[in-house]
Amino acid sequence: MDKKKSRLKRASKTRHVIKSHGAIRLTVHRTPKHIYAQIITQDGGTVLASANTLQKSLTTDLEYTGNINAAKEVGRIIAERAKQIGVEKVAFDRSGFKFHGRIKALADSAREAGLNF
Repeated sequence: MDKKKSRLKRASKTRHVIKSHGAIRLTVHRTPKHIYAQIITQDGGTVLASANTLQKSLTTDLEYTGNINAAKEVGRIIAERAKQIGVEKVAFDRSGFKFHGRIKALADSAREAGLNF
């Protein structure tokens, strides 16, 4: 099994557990240059809020969008947007990525900004 198939298998297991709990989820996806975060409803059909490093406000402030500092900013922004729509508790869906580096930085930043998971 190759690297991508293994990651997608881990992601599907996590999503199955989160869906059985019926929780709103904070989904994270990363590429070498960017990181994306979305808050998705329990049924998975609607995106409530999103933040990523492609936004003009972030690209002007950051030197590089594929590092830990960029992930921290995205985590802070997604937490603020979640609070604006009334979401305070979410389940963290890391999309099969290991919980270290940029994924961990985004999660820690979102927690510090007031999001519970």
